[in-house]
Amino acid sequence: MSEFDDQFDALIEKYTELLLGESTSEKKEMVTRYALYSFIAKNMPALVKHWNSLYPEGKADMKEMVEQIKEWNRIHREQTKGQDDS
Repeated sequence: MSEFDDQFDALIEKYTELLLGESTSEKKEMVTRYALYSFIAKNMPALVKHWNSLYPEGKADMKEMVEQIKEWNRIHREQTKGQDDS
């Protein structure tokens, strides 16, 4: 791994930790895919629409992944809310 790879991995790890409360390799991979999919959906919505129609099972998997990330984020925010108020 190059120095840049290590640095970028550290960025993804910290983002995952801040978003979800912890950073495991599984969660980092999910957050990376979520971030890339979201970026592509915003910048090239026709491409994502085409991909979704070609791979409906992939679309369903992505939707499930996004819902899981949102749930983990909600739990993390609830857990840290009391800490922020102190």
